[in-house]
Amino acid sequence: MTDAKYFANTKKGEIFELKSELNSDKKEKRREAVKKVIASMTVGKDVSALFPDVVNCMQTDNLELKKLVYLYLMNYAKSQPDLAIMAVNTFVRDCEDPNPLIRALAVRTMGCIRVDKITEYLCEPLRKCLRDEDPYVRKTAAVCVAKLHDINAQMVEEQGFLDLLKDLLSDSNPMVVANAVAALSEINETSSSGKQLVEFNIQAINKLLTALNECNEWGQVFILDSLANYSPKDDREAQSICERVTPRLAHANAAVVLSAVKVLMKFMELIPGDSDFVGTLIKKLAPPLVTLLSSEPEVQYVALRNINLIVQKRPDILKHEMKVFFVKYNDPIYVKLEKLDIMIRLASQANINHVLAELKEYATEVDVDFVRKAVRAIGRCAIKVEQSAERCVATLIELIQTKVNYVVQEAIVVIKDIFRKYPNKYESIISTLCENLDTLDEPEARASMIWIIGEYAERIDNADELLESFLEGFHDENTQVQLQLLTAIVKLFLKRPTETQELVQQVLSLATQDSDNPDLRDRGFIYWRLLSTDPAAAKEVVLAEKPLISEETDLLEPTLLDELICHIGSLASVYHKPPSSFVEGKTGQLRKSLTTRNGSNEENGAPVEAAQATVIPAADSLIGDLLSLDIGTPAASTSVYPAANVDILGNGLDSLLGGGTDALGAASSVSPVPAAASSSGLLGDIFGLGSTEAFYMPPKQVWLPAARGKGLEISGSYTRKAGQIVMEMTFTNKAMQAMGGFAIQFNKNSFGLSPVNPLQVPTPLQPNSSVDVSLPLNTSGPVQKMEPLTSLQVAVKNNVDVFYFGSLIPIHVFCCEDGAMDKRLFLSTWKEIPTQNEIQFTIEDVTLNVEQVSSKLQSNNIFTIARRNVEGQDMLYQSMKLTNSIWVLSELKIQPGNPKITLSLKARVTDVAHSVHQIYEMILHS
Repeated sequence: MTDAKYFANTKKGEIFELKSELNSDKKEKRREAVKKVIASMTVGKDVSALFPDVVNCMQTDNLELKKLVYLYLMNYAKSQPDLAIMAVNTFVRDCEDPNPLIRALAVRTMGCIRVDKITEYLCEPLRKCLRDEDPYVRKTAAVCVAKLHDINAQMVEEQGFLDLLKDLLSDSNPMVVANAVAALSEINETSSSGKQLVEFNIQAINKLLTALNECNEWGQVFILDSLANYSPKDDREAQSICERVTPRLAHANAAVVLSAVKVLMKFMELIPGDSDFVGTLIKKLAPPLVTLLSSEPEVQYVALRNINLIVQKRPDILKHEMKVFFVKYNDPIYVKLEKLDIMIRLASQANINHVLAELKEYATEVDVDFVRKAVRAIGRCAIKVEQSAERCVATLIELIQTKVNYVVQEAIVVIKDIFRKYPNKYESIISTLCENLDTLDEPEARASMIWIIGEYAERIDNADELLESFLEGFHDENTQVQLQLLTAIVKLFLKRPTETQELVQQVLSLATQDSDNPDLRDRGFIYWRLLSTDPAAAKEVVLAEKPLISEETDLLEPTLLDELICHIGSLASVYHKPPSSFVEGKTGQLRKSLTTRNGSNEENGAPVEAAQATVIPAADSLIGDLLSLDIGTPAASTSVYPAANVDILGNGLDSLLGGGTDALGAASSVSPVPAAASSSGLLGDIFGLGSTEAFYMPPKQVWLPAARGKGLEISGSYTRKAGQIVMEMTFTNKAMQAMGGFAIQFNKNSFGLSPVNPLQVPTPLQPNSSVDVSLPLNTSGPVQKMEPLTSLQVAVKNNVDVFYFGSLIPIHVFCCEDGAMDKRLFLSTWKEIPTQNEIQFTIEDVTLNVEQVSSKLQSNNIFTIARRNVEGQDMLYQSMKLTNSIWVLSELKIQPGNPKITLSLKARVTDVAHSVHQIYEMILHS
C-alpha cells in the first residue's frame, strides 16, 4: 500500500492517538506515527504539540525515520526553540555516526534550523564535517557554511569557516569543489559590507578549471559563474582561461553553454580586439548558440533573449547565421517575435535580400501581431540598410495594395519613418498613401498619415481637404492624433496662408477653447502667439529641418547592456532588466559591469590625460566640469520685431479668442516689444516667464573674520559670467579708522587661477561701511596641486596690514560653455574609461522633474547629451568640460515621484568625483 493512506481524512482526537503511538515500544508503530505527523504537517495542520514526542524518536538507527524526524524539526524548531535544544545532543552524535549519509543529514538539518541557540552548537560538528573523509559529507558541509553565514555572518568569519571553505577548492572530489564555489559565491553576494570576503587568485582559478571537466552540470554552472566574476590581471591570463572554458560550449546542457558564453563574452573585452584569438573565439561561439535553437520552445526563447544581448554587443558572432533565425510555421508567437527582432539586428547589405523575402512572406501570415511586427521590420531594414531602402519601399507599397487593414496601417507608420530618414527621395508614393486615408482607424497610423500630409502639403493638391476631413471628429480623436493634426494644419497654413486661413482658425479654436488637454491647449497658444507676432519666427520653428532618425532606436543603453552581459544565463538576461529592478535585498543591489581592456591599463591611461591638461596629472586632471553657463545679458538693442503689429490671421483669431482680448486677457493688438525684454522667447511672453535659469552662485561666506583682519571683514563667493570666472566679494570695515590701498595676490593653485586686473576697492573705505567688488579671474597663472583640490590661498593687503585666508572654489565655475560632447564621441569615451573609474552617489530630497533637472544643470554648463526612458526610469547622459580640457561624463537615473536620484560619474581620474557630486547637490537643491 502507498503512503497516500496517511493523507486520508482523520478523525477527532487524532493528536492524542498520535501521541500514544509516538511513545509506543514498537519501532514499526513509531515510524507509522511519525509518517502520520508529517502528513498532517504537509497538509497544513498544526502538530507542534507533538514536538517532544517526535524528538524522542530521533534515537533510532532507521535512516527513513531519522529523515522524517529531521523534516519535522526543520519545520517547527523556530516556533519551539527551547524544545529544539533537546535535539542538539542527537545532532552532535549523528555528526560522528559511521554512516556518511547520517552525518551529512545531521549537518544539513542543523544548518536549516534557524535558531540561534542551535547555531552555537553547530560550529564544532560543521568543522569536523568540512574535513570528513567522505566527499558527500564534505560537499553537504560546504553548503551548510553558506547557510550559517546567512544566519550569523560574524560567527562564520570569526570561526575561520571561510578559510576551511577556501581549502575545499583544492579537494580531490569535483563535486566538493563545486559546492565550495557555490557557497563562497553566495557568501560574497550576501556580504553586508558589499565587498568580496573571499577573493579568488590565479591558483584557485586553476583548481576550478581542473575540476570543471569532472563536475556534473550544476557544478559546472557554479564554477563558470565564479570564473565570470574573476578579473584576470592581463590579456594573456584571460586568453588562457578562455581556452580552458571553450570546450564547455559543446555541452549538452543549455545552462552550461550560456554560462560558458558569459565567461567568454566578459574576457573577450580584456583581449585586444584585432588579435587572431578573438577572431577564433567569435567563430567558436556561433555553433553552440545556433544549437540552442533546436531545443524545445521554452529553451529557445531563453536562448533568443540572450542572443539578442550578444548580438547588440558583438554582431559579428552571428552575422553569417541569419537563416537559423528564420521563423518556422510551428514556432510559438513569443519565439517568432524574438527571432524577428534578432533578424533586424543582423540585417546587413550582404543578407538583406534574403531577409526582405522572408519578411514579405511573414506579412501574409494569419497571426496579426506577427504580421504587424513583420511590416515594421521591413521599415527598420530600410532605415538600417540604405542600399535596401528602395526595395523595402516597393515591398511596403505592394503590402498596402493588398488592402488588408492592419497591414496598411503598419506600413504607413513605417513609411513616415522612412521619409524622415531619406527626405526628398520617396515622396512619389504619397498619392498611393492618400488613397487609403479612409481605412485608417488606429491612432498611430492616423497620426503618421497626418504628419505626412502636413510635412509634404506643398506636393498634395487637396491637402487642406484631407486635413479638414480629420478635423470633423477632432474631439473624438486620440491625443496623439489631435496634436499631430494641429501641427500639420499650422504647417499647411505657413505654406499656403491665403487658402487655409479659415482652417487654421478653426483648429486653433478647437485646441485652445474647446479642449481640456493641457498639452494640446498649450501648443495651440504657442502656435497662435508665433503666428500673430512673427511669421518668420513661426516658419523657422514649425518648418525647421528635422534631424535624421537613428538607425537603431531600440538598443539597450551601453551601461545596461554591459551589466546584462554579466548576467547571461540568468533571469536578468531574459527580462532585459538589471537584477535590482526585480530582486529585493543585497543580491539584487549588487551591480556588475564589464571590465574593458583599458581597465587593466588605467595607470598608463592617467598620464596621457594629464599630458593634455594644464593642471598637475592626477587629482586636478579631473575637476568635475559642472556648471559654467554664459548668462551674459542680451545684446543691447532697441529694435523691435518688424512684424510685431501685424496679425497674420487678420481679425479671425481675435474673434475666435473672444472679443478684443487674447487668451491671457491681454489687449489683442500687439505692442512693440524690445528685443531685450523678449529674450526668453515667445514662450516667456505667453506664460509670464522671465529670463532663463541663472548660473548658480553659492551664498557668500565669511573668508576673513574681522577679528583676524584687524577690523576688515571679507566675505565672498565665486560665479561665472560671460564665460569668465568672477570672484564676488564684500569688504566691510568694522574698525575705527578708514582703510585704503587694497591689493590682492593668489598663491599657486590646482587650476592656475589668477586675477585678470588689479583689485579695485573704492577708497577710502569708511568705518562701519561695506562695498561689493567683482574681480574677474583667468586660469593662466602658475599651477600647483592643492589639497583639497579646489582650495585657493589668498593674500589681501591694505594700509593696515597683509592678511591671509583660504577659500574653496565651487568646481562648476571651471566648466566651459563648449562642454556639450558629440553623442557618438560620448558613447565611445564612456566605453573607453575603465569601469573602476565609475563612482556612484545618491542625491536625496530632489523635488524637480527630469526636465527641470536637465534645465538647471544645462544653465550651469552641464550639458544633456541624451535622454532615455528605461522601465519607467528616466536616464540623463551628460558631459562637462573643464577649463583645462578635462572631460567628465555623468549618468543621472531619475524615477518619477522618487526624491532620490542616482548619479554615476566617469572620468580618467576619479579624485574629482566628490567635488562634482557636491556641486550637483548644491545646484539641484538651490
